[in-house]
Amino acid sequence: MTLRLDLLRHGETVLGGGLRGSLDDALTDLGWQQMRAAVIEAGPWDRIVSSPLQRCARFADELSARLSLPLHLESDLQELHFGDWEGIGTAQLMETDAEGLGRFWENPYTFTPPNGEPVVAFSERVLGAVERLRDSHAGERILVVSHGGVMRLLLAQARGLPREQLLQVIAGHGGLFSLDVAADGSLAEA
Repeated sequence: MTLRLDLLRHGETVLGGGLRGSLDDALTDLGWQQMRAAVIEAGPWDRIVSSPLQRCARFADELSARLSLPLHLESDLQELHFGDWEGIGTAQLMETDAEGLGRFWENPYTFTPPNGEPVVAFSERVLGAVERLRDSHAGERILVVSHGGVMRLLLAQARGLPREQLLQVIAGHGGLFSLDVAADGSLAEA
């Protein structure tokens, strides 16, 4: 039996651009608007699952209360931890670590930011969470409130993209995408 996942990326955050990773910054007013607008005509859902970081969890909590849906916070759906690069924008990284940034953009599976989480481990963590959701909630439709990296990973898998093209997947603030998770774990864009 198939599981439908509607993936919602958090909106704009108060600290703005840069690699947010595990930083726990809040949404701006625009960020709240982006997320509310994304779900106006979406659903219905059986439950909501969210990253515990406030840029996801606060909106998920508001929506679950409004729709009377169960909410589960899932730490394995947090963003990639960027290590020493957390909170730093790509323009600044071009000045301080252009070689590393270039290697990361070329193939994030073969280069890990200093003191960061390897993308292979990130992938295993996120796909493990999706597998647990499939095992526990097959046949349901779940709204997953998460991060750009999580969405890029899942969309790249669903689209059958080569691993090195992971960062070419676009998932903007407040973006909403749907995936079907088959019984065998394969992902397809819905």
